[in-house]
Amino acid sequence: MATVKPKTVVQYNLTGNSISHARTDVETRDVDVTIDEPLARGGTNMGLSPTESLIASLIGCTNVIGQRVAEANGVHFQDFGIVALADFDRRGVMMQEEIDIPFPRIVLTISGKADVDEATLEKIKTDLGKFCPIAKVIRGSGTVIEEIWNISKP
Repeated sequence: MATVKPKTVVQYNLTGNSISHARTDVETRDVDVTIDEPLARGGTNMGLSPTESLIASLIGCTNVIGQRVAEANGVHFQDFGIVALADFDRRGVMMQEEIDIPFPRIVLTISGKADVDEATLEKIKTDLGKFCPIAKVIRGSGTVIEEIWNISKP
């Protein structure tokens, strides 16, 4: 019996429709997402802003990959959560000057409960850094991502 090998490179197909100068509706698969600016910036506040969407993607990827690498190491988190605090240099989006690193620093506070020893938790932290594609892209841009882990015993 032949083994089916999963594809290692896939292609995403997303379509963005400009609803206004501040709102974009994005479609992919069978999912629709609205990216919008807050009222104060001329939007309708129907969704996350583009920059908030980037940070939300980092939170989502940290959750997915963090849970996967934990499970691969026999650890099952309970009450797992991530809070992001991002420093955003807005001079670029305000068209005052070009900014090479718009997000100089992001602090992720990763909390939860798990029956895990220190060595295994360190491996999970290392593997998260190796395998989260969103964090790799953001770090590659020059942003410092600091992780604060607060994992307690259940």
